[in-house]
Amino acid sequence: MSPVEIIRGDITTLEVDAIVNAANNSLLGGGGVDGAIHLAAGPELLKECEKIGGCPTGEARITKGYNLPAHYIIHTVGPVWQGGGYGESALLASCYQNCLHLAKSNNLSSIAFPAISCGVYGYPPDQACAIAIKETNSFLSASNTPFTILFCCYNDTIESEFNTLR
Repeated sequence: MSPVEIIRGDITTLEVDAIVNAANNSLLGGGGVDGAIHLAAGPELLKECEKIGGCPTGEARITKGYNLPAHYIIHTVGPVWQGGGYGESALLASCYQNCLHLAKSNNLSSIAFPAISCGVYGYPPDQACAIAIKETNSFLSASNTPFTILFCCYNDTIESEFNTLR
């Protein structure tokens, strides 16, 4: 298996050390992948997230995976697309950097990402996927331990963008 894999599927079913939740600032659940992860993980996730007290855009927090096959959930808050002139690319890059840092600092060796900010936050998939690939490749080239990164795609557009960039 390559250290970077692009797959099509439901991120809540993946057997990896951690899945990434494209969360909102409250971390208390929402729509899209965030709602699906909260639903699949069960009510204990909400209780743990309430204790965390939120997460600023570009940062990341880690919780247990509860009822998910993944042992952990790394929650990150991507930027809302506002045309590209409001630091969106730096914030999105920071999401990937912080998630990967949390994974490494918690001795995890596999992580699955959704396409952060590409849903209701409106980030153009071509630009978002390019940032995701750049940041994960940078992490892998600097890492001295084996690490597997999955990009779990929810539609043809996202899957195509990732496969074009890989």
